[in-house]
Amino acid sequence: MEVLKVFNNNVVLACDDAGRQVVLTGRGIGFGVRAGSRVDRTRIQQTFVPDAAHDADQLSAFLTEIPPEHLAVAAEILALAQRDLSINFAPAMVIPLADHLSFAIKRVRQHIVVEYPLRAEVAHLYPKELRVARDAVALARERTGVDLPIDEAIPIALHFVNAMFATDDLSRTFQMTEVFRQVFGVLESAYQRRFDPEGINAARFMTHLRYFFVRVDADRQLVENPTSFTATIKQAFPDAYQCAERVQSLLELRLGKPITSDEVVYLTLHVARLASDA
Repeated sequence: MEVLKVFNNNVVLACDDAGRQVVLTGRGIGFGVRAGSRVDRTRIQQTFVPDAAHDADQLSAFLTEIPPEHLAVAAEILALAQRDLSINFAPAMVIPLADHLSFAIKRVRQHIVVEYPLRAEVAHLYPKELRVARDAVALARERTGVDLPIDEAIPIALHFVNAMFATDDLSRTFQMTEVFRQVFGVLESAYQRRFDPEGINAARFMTHLRYFFVRVDADRQLVENPTSFTATIKQAFPDAYQCAERVQSLLELRLGKPITSDEVVYLTLHVARLASDA
């Protein structure tokens, strides 16, 4: 394989033996390497093939922020879940899981505690997925040496659930794409500036919207957040909450279904994160 571009010491774009562009990760795989060099195959830990939903630049933007060892742990977790839940994960599924895992590890090291209000709902609706997610947390603790809270199993279980609900309906993809465009129109109108749709936080926001579409299709929108949690988010991010309510109106119009207040809360968190970009 030949290196086409070096993104950092741990991520490179290469041309594989079949002539495809692939994004490779591995500790030191890009160190001292230039375009045209041969790839040191012994350093390859993960291989990602760009597709219509994740082009090479998007993949690289995510992967340059995630340590290779966290990607390796995420891959182990997905293998565990695939075995115990009989789910065939798309290869790119490792990226959002690794992104979550890396951020969770960072929070623990900074002594930041996060409470997940969906504990009861996930335990009730997805008990098998939650059991596997708890095994995943134990695996992550063993591999990283970081004492991750057991409640990290809740968002990990939701990653598994979202993967099971995903479909390949092209017409739905077209609708989602049009709604994404309109949602960004609402955001840009509210904040009076343009957002880079290829930015890392924009990509995270669109991933959240994709999962939201899945939940709407399955009639499993987020519910049962305590009122105090909603009030706290509304007070902490008033502009983002107001913008999220406008997005809610758009989504209800386009999808023909009411959007729960809990979904608006999580939209608010993503809007606030996106708006924080310079």
